Amino acid sequence: MLNTRSLATGHRRLAELLRPGLSVLDVGCGPGAITRGIAEAVMPGGRAVGIDLHEGLIDEARRLHGGIPGLTFRICDVYELPYREEFDIVTAARVLQWLARPFDALRMMIRSAKPGGRVVVLDYNHMRSSHVPEPPPTMQAFHTAFLRWRAETGLDNAIADHLAGMFASAGLRDVVEIPQLETTRRGDPNFRIRAGVWAETAAFHGPRMVEDGVLTEQERAAAEADYRHWVATEAQSQTLYLASVEGSCPL
Repeated sequence: MLNTRSLATGHRRLAELLRPGLSVLDVGCGPGAITRGIAEAVMPGGRAVGIDLHEGLIDEARRLHGGIPGLTFRICDVYELPYREEFDIVTAARVLQWLARPFDALRMMIRSAKPGGRVVVLDYNHMRSSHVPEPPPTMQAFHTAFLRWRAETGLDNAIADHLAGMFASAGLRDVVEIPQLETTRRGDPNFRIRAGVWAETAAFHGPRMVEDGVLTEQERAAAEADYRHWVATEAQSQTLYLASVEGSCPL
């Protein structure tokens, strides 16, 4: 799923802001698909740096995109960013939702941006997603357990709706919030991949949820299998709710 995203489809507002010559820091870049698009958009004369805490993802990003001019990847913790007033734009897409201290991460991102630079964050409200028709009961139960599991570990399931307030509290100016709904319909390219995101969630995060006692392996496996069958045979559309929030650093 991560490698099917692109700058144009996966971070639309950022794509509108980029131009040649800019320097951009992509926080939580994963395997680098969006970061590559950033680098291509800011050339000639610009540069893009992708950082992620997970060594395996950075290795994959370097393998897939290491030859792109102006693009570098680095293993780094967002809470320990080494940059000071260095980038025109600092961005994070679908990252703060996984952080127990998102405000601290935002402050580090702001510190990495130049005076007058821009911070752009894209993230979810997991409670505002919708499907037509409704997914199988096993997946609905998994989704409820997923939200509870996240909340119990200190993660914000509705962070998209809280970003603007965080930006203002952190001292950013001219804060703008833009809804960035992601809707996929049967017949669209990659429909089964994009609509299947919750099956991938059950496969990837489900085992940890089982370990933590949030659900049983039988419940996890049933949710994944039933949902994959539903996507293949019944699903008509899925809409994920995201918002892109941006603000300018003080001069």
